[in-house]
Amino acid sequence: MEAARRYIAEAIGRRAPEGELHRLAEWPALGMFRSSALSGPVCGVYEPGVALIVQGSKRVLLGTDAFVYGEHDLLIVSLNLPTVAQILDASPDKPYLSLFLRLDEQEIARLMMEGQVPPPRAQAAERAMATGRVTWPLLSAFQRLVELLDDPEALPAVAPLVQREILYRLLISDQGDRLRQIGAVGSQSHQIGRAIEWLKAHFAKPLRIDELASHVRMSASTFHHHFRALTAMSPLQYQKWLRLTEARRLMLADRLDASTAAFRVGYESASQFSREYSRQFGAPPMRDIAALRQEPAGVSD
Repeated sequence: MEAARRYIAEAIGRRAPEGELHRLAEWPALGMFRSSALSGPVCGVYEPGVALIVQGSKRVLLGTDAFVYGEHDLLIVSLNLPTVAQILDASPDKPYLSLFLRLDEQEIARLMMEGQVPPPRAQAAERAMATGRVTWPLLSAFQRLVELLDDPEALPAVAPLVQREILYRLLISDQGDRLRQIGAVGSQSHQIGRAIEWLKAHFAKPLRIDELASHVRMSASTFHHHFRALTAMSPLQYQKWLRLTEARRLMLADRLDASTAAFRVGYESASQFSREYSRQFGAPPMRDIAALRQEPAGVSD
């Protein structure tokens, strides 16, 4: 296993720029991340996927839940989740190195329909994020996927098979039930996933819980309970996080002023936006943005 980690680490060091998630043009579902310095806490949204650290360690906060994982662990995320992430172990001599593989919900559903994995268990109120131990078959499959990046002729034919193997091994692991839920059409996790997609597309609009619950065919009370159980926050808190994160991006990348960014993401009061922004990011909008422009890129996977 150590030889496999060294191989993957060398590939990340060779391909990934410092301090940002690098999506592989050859296989966009796969991302690489390298950081030679400690960083964070950094706010962001994890998409459904699996994060594999081959060197270093990280802490990810989901609400008040903390997930700490390192070289022998992986992080599984089954829904789009707002988080606060921090690299705990990194240096120029031994940088933090990780892979992130985006999950293919349709492939998960196909594996389930073909009967290749156990059906999802009865619904349980558990987070849509968890850590697990890295097994040799799983690490070997990741190594083979990375090796294919240097074999462009074989990549289109073989990479889908290796990615399918990775999904299979995740689905039969101790944490696989979280992933089987998102592939089960009609499951409550699948319904919450649809609600999250709606929120991402319409976060600037007023949120009416009854209408969103009806949209995903759940009662308002059941919807609210399962949304909080899976994401560690209420739908309104989730919407607020999306709004504040997008406003931060608009100020940083597009250089909008705070008031314009606030109205762009759905706030009617600039003062309310400033208060909520300060609580979320620890500083008023323009002071926070000025500090970000002086810092290296943050944690992305």
